[in-house]
Amino acid sequence: MGIAVPFPDTQPPGYEWFADEPVFDPARHLQLEAPADIVLLADLGYSEEEIATKATPVAASSPFRMLSDEGAEIMLTVARRLRAFAMPAGDRIESMTRGGCYRSMWLRDLCVSPEVTAHLERIYGIEIAPHAMPLHLGHINFEPSRIDAAIDKWHHDTLPLDFVMTVTDPALVAGGRFEYFLGTKHEAAALSAQGETPPPDRTVAPDFPGPGYAIALHGDMVVHRAGPLTELTERISMVNGYVAVDTSRDEQSRSADLIVVDDPNALYTEWAKFAAWRSHGRLGALLDELEFSADPEAVAAQLDSAIAEVAQAAAEMRAGAPSGIEHYGG
Repeated sequence: MGIAVPFPDTQPPGYEWFADEPVFDPARHLQLEAPADIVLLADLGYSEEEIATKATPVAASSPFRMLSDEGAEIMLTVARRLRAFAMPAGDRIESMTRGGCYRSMWLRDLCVSPEVTAHLERIYGIEIAPHAMPLHLGHINFEPSRIDAAIDKWHHDTLPLDFVMTVTDPALVAGGRFEYFLGTKHEAAALSAQGETPPPDRTVAPDFPGPGYAIALHGDMVVHRAGPLTELTERISMVNGYVAVDTSRDEQSRSADLIVVDDPNALYTEWAKFAAWRSHGRLGALLDELEFSADPEAVAAQLDSAIAEVAQAAAEMRAGAPSGIEHYGG
């Protein structure tokens, strides 16, 4: 377990800490239990060659308990307070809040908790760290205003690894089920190009026993959504992001998509630090491992590869917002 980029000591402009919050206490607020089952990327149809470069061969876990009853109650209270800052994410999500870890110290401490990170490491089977961009920590989705609208359309995430937690009690929510596709994102893209979405006979809707239960997800590789409600009611979930500590793995992020979603006061600095951390790790590997060579092109190519993500981040920042946030509809 490691730290990619430490959580900032200061808040971006426009953010203030909530007053009168309880202090996060892992002994009281966590109740970490192991999932019963693990699904692998190979089970979804990904090839050995594609899996080899990704953060982990794990695709998803079955739901497992993360929060105690007291922790789940506090999580719901925090989420309700953060609803005041809700906004849409393009045409994919009608109502979500990001940057909550700059407002709630309790949520921040949950999302960077070493106990939670260690628990997720055991599920993913690799060394991980809380995501280097705090905007990816404690992302909260709220119910839409229309009953026929999916809470979050079919998509794969803009980050590599995450967990999805139920905040409201699923037993009190009609519809709004979390679902994932038993196929690859390449298959989902092909379906979308034909105006179709993943068929019901190739989707899984895990049973979350209560609030404070979560599913671990290889978010960049598993196509998933939160489906429509059948009755308008409160429905809240929380997503927390992670990265593989091994920077030789693929980056598996679409940070440019965040330009149309996130607060620029936080986004560009976080993004720059994330890219710098990735390249720092790759440059460090060159210091340790680069062998003698008389071929300048071969050596230069390794330098280019080490700093490619910094160059890409700078170019994408300058290019500005893309046309929208990628998704597969429905």
